[in-house]
Amino acid sequence: MRILVLLWLAFLVAVTPCRASSSILDEIFKIKKVEEEKPKSPVSSREDQEALDLALKISKAFAEVAKKAGPAVVFVQVEKVVVRRGPAIQPFPFGSPFDFFGEDFFERFFGHRFPRKFRQMGAGSGFIISKDGYILTNNHVVADADKVKVKLADGREFEAKIVGTDPASDVAVLKINAKNLPVLPLGDSDKIEVGEWVLAIGNPFGLTQTVTVGVISAKGRSGVGITDYEDFIQTDAAINPGNSGGPLVNLKGEAIGMNTAIFTRSGGYMGIGFAIPINMVKIITKQLIETGKVTRGWLGVVIQDLNEDLAKSFGLEKPEGALVTEVAEDSPAARAGLKSGDVIVEYNGKPVKHVAELRTMVALTPPGTKVKLTVVRHGKRKVLEVTIGSQPQSLALLTGQDEFLQKLGLEVRPLTPELAEQFGYGVNEGIIITGVAPESPAALAGLKPGMLIEEVNHQKVRTMKDFAEALAQSKKTGRVLLLVRDKEFRRYVAIRIR
Repeated sequence: MRILVLLWLAFLVAVTPCRASSSILDEIFKIKKVEEEKPKSPVSSREDQEALDLALKISKAFAEVAKKAGPAVVFVQVEKVVVRRGPAIQPFPFGSPFDFFGEDFFERFFGHRFPRKFRQMGAGSGFIISKDGYILTNNHVVADADKVKVKLADGREFEAKIVGTDPASDVAVLKINAKNLPVLPLGDSDKIEVGEWVLAIGNPFGLTQTVTVGVISAKGRSGVGITDYEDFIQTDAAINPGNSGGPLVNLKGEAIGMNTAIFTRSGGYMGIGFAIPINMVKIITKQLIETGKVTRGWLGVVIQDLNEDLAKSFGLEKPEGALVTEVAEDSPAARAGLKSGDVIVEYNGKPVKHVAELRTMVALTPPGTKVKLTVVRHGKRKVLEVTIGSQPQSLALLTGQDEFLQKLGLEVRPLTPELAEQFGYGVNEGIIITGVAPESPAALAGLKPGMLIEEVNHQKVRTMKDFAEALAQSKKTGRVLLLVRDKEFRRYVAIRIR
């Protein structure tokens, strides 16, 4: 039977035209022709093409911003001579016979140790803000430097003069002797929005003219513990050691911030960086160039943040504002009629969300300026007019501007409830150490951030006023005696500025 079917098919192929036979075979055996496919376009639709064009435009925009801003970004190299107490030479090849008596043998019997000097190098970034050579960078990049060098993007090098520094905000101004320099325009940091694209340009790890891209992650970041006046822009653009002092740039090619710090547990980038808003930098820079120092505004109040329970107790719908707990006598606040229990919710028309925000607003207001404070008193809003004063000298200790503290290499601040909880202390037990400069007298004495100062020169200290008064005699003698403790132990530390 199978043979008969095959013969019949052969007969049909022979007597039927080619085209017909082909279709019959295709139908019988279900054969389908496979046509050669043309290569598909990488863009399959009009929408895909538009998306690709937009991505290419954004990529081009990043490149253009980097090309425009790069020439104004500089490499800052610093050098300082550090004096370390200890044997300057080792005359005995197998060790000193006096080692038996301990390291302080010479100090106890001869009154001093042999000094040892060595050069310490550091580096950071900066950016040019005027054609005649003014440059912005961080205070911590150039602090205590004996020599500062600036290398431009075109390879030229200049020795730089430190015009002025402000440790409280971590801003410093340098000046080089040059003309017709490329300038990075300064933008308006008040207008930035979370989610906007930004570029960080600088010299991480000494790698010059490095560009990283990210977005603004948050605004008004405070309580970080980096500086005394914190209103940081947070970004996820990669910032690493060496980026400090460099600009954070928007897509218009304007500096909207100065990169200053990173949040890290490893010492390297972990996705969170902080920049000082350029509007704050502008105010500080103007004063540093004109006078070499910064004069801050003063209101004369002690304030605290609110929680949900406090907000309800003072007639507020949400825990925003600054609660006044104390008003200094004969202060601008007292003369304006501000009272304990008032909650400051607006400063010159701007909402006040927390204490750090108000402190920064007041500090950046020039003394003598009249401003309006909106307060909530007994559940009702009230507007007061106050003339901002100048910070008393004793408050310089709080802002880290005190010269004696800088020589000690010590930064301190009041023990707030948040800091007390963080470090395991009770409230109002002392003054907390927030910073110790490397190789400083304080560092060599073993002091570390997080330690609590309970006494200064045998006087108990609980407030910054106590601290300032107790430290007064040390400014004359160059010596200070501190009673400090960490979570477990207390000890006395004697420090001398040599």
